[in-house]
Amino acid sequence: MTIGDEDHIPAASGSPDASLTQDDSFTATSHAGLTYPWGEAAPGAGETIRIAGGISWARIPMPGSLGHINSWLLDDDDGVAVVDTGVCLTMCSDAWKALYAGALKDRRITRVIGTHLHPDHIGLAGWIAKKQGVKLWMTRGEMLTARAIVADSSDTAPDEALAQSRAAGWDAEAIEAQRGRGWNMFQRMIFTLPRSYVRIADGDVLDMGAHRWRVVVGSGHSPEHACLWNEAEGVLISGDQVLPRISSNVSVNITEPDADPLGEWLASIDKLLRTVPADVIVCPAHGEPFRGLHVRMTALRDEHRMRLYNLAEAVARAPMRAVDAFPLLFNRPIGEHNRGLATGEALAHLKRLEVEGRVRREDRDGVWWYHGVA
Repeated sequence: MTIGDEDHIPAASGSPDASLTQDDSFTATSHAGLTYPWGEAAPGAGETIRIAGGISWARIPMPGSLGHINSWLLDDDDGVAVVDTGVCLTMCSDAWKALYAGALKDRRITRVIGTHLHPDHIGLAGWIAKKQGVKLWMTRGEMLTARAIVADSSDTAPDEALAQSRAAGWDAEAIEAQRGRGWNMFQRMIFTLPRSYVRIADGDVLDMGAHRWRVVVGSGHSPEHACLWNEAEGVLISGDQVLPRISSNVSVNITEPDADPLGEWLASIDKLLRTVPADVIVCPAHGEPFRGLHVRMTALRDEHRMRLYNLAEAVARAPMRAVDAFPLLFNRPIGEHNRGLATGEALAHLKRLEVEGRVRREDRDGVWWYHGVA
């Protein structure tokens, strides 16, 4: 197994906060009723923990509030397939080198699978694929969107981003700060992606020797997020579509400013409830493996519905902008470091209410004001 050099993978020092990869939630959600078969245990450097037939668990450390990404190693004929990788930082590539020298010693990497496009999931996918001489497997929506974002880099924020910030109610100082930060954070956290990939799609079955993993696609957190379900072993790799203690960020972004990502995310919850049994072991991207999939998804759906209800009630009392919704949606202070994510999520909630006919949007000189609908 060839390790090779770092290919200019940056060190963590001075790097962007990895929590700003659209995966960090602002509101902890109830995880009552879940059980954690491994408790608070987690694999250490160079180690893995066996979860069930055909799957082992590795943990890749990251900077920022999330602190880690779980990587799932799937038995695949004479080697292992890697699911999700960590960001393009030395501390993450060092963790992979420890695995190569430890639990993966003398084991071949057969393929890299990215559940979705965010940098903590595919930041090192190109690096591992290049070093091991294997292909990257992703859904088309995730791969093509990732490539489009990587290609869209500039020293200043684009006009569309600044206009959306103004529409959301940012003040002039915040908008000027955004302009000066540039538009390349995503690119800085992802190793060069391969030009070709293997497309996976909803309903596909990935044949890995003695094990088969069915692709179950969700949306809302990202365009075409792939979960992997091993029905025989009763295991679901949920990525960020279902997390045990936090709710994944669901945001309107400038690529699709009129989209309804929260509606897509709620529909994806209903799809998973219909498709995947309640008693599976859920292997999330962050946190610990757990049981109680249906309990968790129902709680996520109900708590977002309650936020929508509270937001609609507040708008009915007085018109508001997206920034005015922050106290109703988030339980942490919103400042310069997280204002962008908070704005995207607030816009997603307001868009859902607009689609449901519960609010209407008025454009006043480029600022969006939301009004209740009688």
